[in-house]
Amino acid sequence: MSLKVIVLAAGKGTRMRSHHPKVLQPLAQKPLLAHVVETAQQLTDEPIITIVGHGSEQVKSIMGSVGLIYVEQLQQLGTGHAVQVAESYIDDEDTVLVLYGDVPLTQQSTLKSLVDQVNDQQPLALLTIELLDSSGYGRIVRDACGAVTAIVEEKDATPAQKQIREINTGMLAAQGKQMRQWLAQISNNNAQGEYYLTDIVSLCVASGYGVATSQPDSEIEVLGVNDKRQLQGLERRYQTQLADHLMVQGVTLIDANRIDIRGHLEVGMDVTIDADVIFEGQVSLGDNVTIGANCVIRNAHISANSVIHPFSHIDGAQLDEFCEIGPYGRLRPGTVLAKSVKIGNFVETKNAQIASGSKVNHLSYIGDTKMGANVNIGAGTITCNYDGANKHQTIIEDDVFIGSDTQLVAPVTIEKGATIGAGSTITKTAPTDSLTLSRSKQLTVSAWQRPQKK
Repeated sequence: MSLKVIVLAAGKGTRMRSHHPKVLQPLAQKPLLAHVVETAQQLTDEPIITIVGHGSEQVKSIMGSVGLIYVEQLQQLGTGHAVQVAESYIDDEDTVLVLYGDVPLTQQSTLKSLVDQVNDQQPLALLTIELLDSSGYGRIVRDACGAVTAIVEEKDATPAQKQIREINTGMLAAQGKQMRQWLAQISNNNAQGEYYLTDIVSLCVASGYGVATSQPDSEIEVLGVNDKRQLQGLERRYQTQLADHLMVQGVTLIDANRIDIRGHLEVGMDVTIDADVIFEGQVSLGDNVTIGANCVIRNAHISANSVIHPFSHIDGAQLDEFCEIGPYGRLRPGTVLAKSVKIGNFVETKNAQIASGSKVNHLSYIGDTKMGANVNIGAGTITCNYDGANKHQTIIEDDVFIGSDTQLVAPVTIEKGATIGAGSTITKTAPTDSLTLSRSKQLTVSAWQRPQKK
């Protein structure tokens, strides 16, 4: 027996008013469908059966093919029809779990509990929830003993049934053999003229079986998305949930309503994060790290006791302990900083390895560079690493002092202990423990007069 997960992702999402299918709309900068698939993959080693229709080529291109089986639903004739087109992938011995590509935040534990409800006496289990306002949802109808007898859609419900607060989330689990039999029996005899998957509930009851139910811990787990307002609302609720989780871990958030996590964030102890900080991709923060306001941190590791001052961007960089960045620092991919390195205001680094204790304090660009320990880079220094066709490396050895407004034209080496005079353009090796400079002779023209406006 194996668990087969079917994700319904064929809808167009007209109310999104977008060229992209609804299931590709981003939540925390990741497609809605990706959230669902990643959760499903935690439950089973089987490929996830994904029902696609509108924009199927876009879905396949964005989601890729690893761990997924795509099944085309050429006509969108309802949820029952969507599962019918995947019937050939269902074996009698399977347990089938049906999910929705626009309901992104259901927890793995919730789905596991749902699947665990399925047995020979109750071959069907529904994920339900009680809402204060159940309008718009299918209602769970129970008999006097509390047993589920049917699901009634809003448009087919009587006035009494519309008062029911327990609603169908759409997610369900069933035994494969029974599911195949029920799929063959559902019809489109309803107000919408569609094949409702929910009709299998009454078919299950008519066959003499019971219907199990399971509930999530939170309403956010079953919220779907139909338009950009709902998408934005779910984004904020999700970010609030992530912020709460950080604070439970001991993180100090200056304003929990002004942080966005668009990926995975690992944190140590006594981390402080100021307002309007964005984390993207895979980010880890060591103990006692401080992140100033308005920073963007992407795919980075920042070790203990480092400080990132406001308005800094860190992308694809690795920082050792006690580093200090910014304000307005920019670390681009390939930047690796050793212990106690300081990158100051309006400094940009790219593909730069900088050893311990070195400082690049002001208005400089350091690219394709291997820098030693205890180096001081003066303001306005540029490594000229690109000749218009190829990139070249600059090597700066230990204890070098670079004067302000210097251009280092790569490939070039500044040897240990060298000093470069301010305003120099260096194109050849600067020898160890020596002063190297290149300047034009200073002239004064005493008879010169400043031009006057005519």
